[in-house]
Amino acid sequence: MANLFDTSAAKEGEPTEVVVGDYLQWKRSDIFSDYPPAEYSTEYVARVTGGGETEIKLAGTPGTAEYLFIVSSSVSADFLPGDYHWQLEVTKTATGDRVVVDTGVFTAIPDLDVNQADPRIHAEIMLGKIESILEGRADSDVASYSIGTRSLTKLSITELMEWRDYYRREITANKNRELVKRGKSNGSTIKVTF
Repeated sequence: MANLFDTSAAKEGEPTEVVVGDYLQWKRSDIFSDYPPAEYSTEYVARVTGGGETEIKLAGTPGTAEYLFIVSSSVSADFLPGDYHWQLEVTKTATGDRVVVDTGVFTAIPDLDVNQADPRIHAEIMLGKIESILEGRADSDVASYSIGTRSLTKLSITELMEWRDYYRREITANKNRELVKRGKSNGSTIKVTF
């Protein structure tokens, strides 16, 4: 494994997964010849899904044949866990005109060193809540009730079980993706020998 702090080890292209609080770096050499640093500047802009106002901006540093992008640990420590949509912008220095040359998504995952970090994915959190509700329903099974002019209707047992099954499938699919990512069999792999 290469030293991940060494700029010569920077991988080509954006990361798809980031641990909150990690140092990261990557390079983009594919745009360097079309947008030379003497005439252009590069910048990533990203926003977390549902996060509204939180915006991340990251300027590129010109190298000999690439733009290098570095995120310090102190900067990524402020990332909220979740999916971020990003765009890579190139600005013409002489005019200030800008074009978006690429877009994508990365996921910021919680840092387990931080107190109160919950490493579960959304599906695991929801499954836990649904199972808790199903267990509680055994004691007090009221589908709806009213107090004064306000009323509340709960999901039926059937609806809760459908959602429970949906989130179980999501968890299984996520585990299978993780196994494949690590080069392991996920149970649905068919092995053939000749």
